[in-house]
Amino acid sequence: MKKIAVLGSSGSIGQSTLSVIRNFPQQFKVEALSVNSDILQLKQQIEEFKPRLVCVRDKYAAAKLGSGLSSSTKVFCGEDGLIEMVRDSRIDLVMFAITGSAALGPLLSAIKSGKDIALANKEALVMAGPLLMRLARKYKANILPVDSEQSAIWQSLGNNCKADVRKIYLTASGGPLKNMPAGQFKKVSLDKVLRHPRWKMGKKISVDSASLMNKGLELLEAMFLFDLRAENVEVLIHPEAIIHSMVEFNDGVIMAQLSAADMRIPIQYALSYPDRLANRFPGINFYRLNKMHFEKPDFKKFPCLSLAYQAARQLGTMPAVLNAANEISVNNFLNKRIDFLSIPKIVEKVMRRHSNTDNPDLSDILAADSWARVEAACMCG
Repeated sequence: MKKIAVLGSSGSIGQSTLSVIRNFPQQFKVEALSVNSDILQLKQQIEEFKPRLVCVRDKYAAAKLGSGLSSSTKVFCGEDGLIEMVRDSRIDLVMFAITGSAALGPLLSAIKSGKDIALANKEALVMAGPLLMRLARKYKANILPVDSEQSAIWQSLGNNCKADVRKIYLTASGGPLKNMPAGQFKKVSLDKVLRHPRWKMGKKISVDSASLMNKGLELLEAMFLFDLRAENVEVLIHPEAIIHSMVEFNDGVIMAQLSAADMRIPIQYALSYPDRLANRFPGINFYRLNKMHFEKPDFKKFPCLSLAYQAARQLGTMPAVLNAANEISVNNFLNKRIDFLSIPKIVEKVMRRHSNTDNPDLSDILAADSWARVEAACMCG
């Protein structure tokens, strides 16, 4: 039985992870849970799954949790508490369902503890991918991708080596604004941006999907996970979201992974790897699948994707700057302080002002991240 820590258990990916665990009580046990501040949901999860360890990042919310908990439940709080919790020797696998750069510290801690890591967070890898992958090799920590696209690449690669790969096709549905004229972007509503046509996701990733920044972050994630260059990764718009990504090999053979648009499928594979467990999740009915469409992305209409490719070519601290400026911009859009079109404009300005550092260490990455956040916040007014 694998003992699982679910970080970000109140979010969409966290809840889907618990749904998978609920279906396989003989294979998985919840050892630890963490939330940012949603203690009401955390209390319900504690009652059901009875974890030995819990953590609340928000210290004010953590102070309200204590009453009514079993004496056998150990409570951590804040980022330091989360970093300490994931080191626990009885945890076999850590599911990283935390959004944003907040995952970086706990991820470093889990890697240095040699844990298996189911990674649903892409921002930490975008910020510090080469450093994290080097540490994962050093400490023999297995990083198992959970994003449907990265899981598809991982499964399609199989046992083939990197030298056999000609190209990766990273598929994207196109998001909720795919068919909207660019001239309407300035006045597009928050509700429209958050209404993804295929996936039910959190607000931040929904905005990123609408701007195609999410696909840009996945480009960088794929480069670091699979040791690829930017020119080996091509984004392909595939509105049906049936093919989750493809690998083209040097002999012209293309391997693709197909499944229903249900995040529980890649989550289950990351948790059960190397085994495949039978489930009752929805499958694909090929008799009802009349057509599948593929298009080139419109880089002019969705400049965030161009900015991600720029960061992917430059590397160094530029991916961290791209990510930080985007996080601040998206947060301001969600709080209705800026319009949708301001997101790529602010990210581009911050990137243009940044003096890139090649081969950065952790302190360089954190400094670039902090600088970019201040710059972007000033531009958001």
